[in-house]
Amino acid sequence: MANIRKGDLVEVISGARAERGKQGTVLEVLAEQNRVIVEGVNYVTKHTRIGQSQRGSKTGGIETVEAPIHISNVALVDPDTKVPARVGFHEEEVTKDGMTRTVRTRYFKPSRRAEKPAKDDTKADTKKATSDSAAKKPAKAKKADADASDDTAAEKDSE
Repeated sequence: MANIRKGDLVEVISGARAERGKQGTVLEVLAEQNRVIVEGVNYVTKHTRIGQSQRGSKTGGIETVEAPIHISNVALVDPDTKVPARVGFHEEEVTKDGMTRTVRTRYFKPSRRAEKPAKDDTKADTKKATSDSAAKKPAKAKKADADASDDTAAEKDSE
């Protein structure tokens, strides 16, 4: 069972760069093909044969229509926050007139991004300070330090 239904507000999350991020209302759900047609998104040019209707007016020609998008490329938009959100279902059994049936109600799950706390930058600052002091030494000074350590090692070996 698909989470997206006709009339839902959805946002394109992947696909063509021009279409990514656009929001629109679902006009039709093609369940067998796992595709949806979204209003104002994924326009294609369609050429149809020009003919005449019964009243004499001409029909056909070049027109632009919305093409189907795969259901995995769109995300349901939470109507309160206007941000794409995941969907969950609450199931409860309802008894009415002696018959019991399961009723599924749809709800929007809270965003995980909002729950994450801000990162502590103190560790990054201390690492950066220690690496910056070593990196700021000129190449000649580094070479002189290396030569001095080699000389002291050679003196210890000769003793």
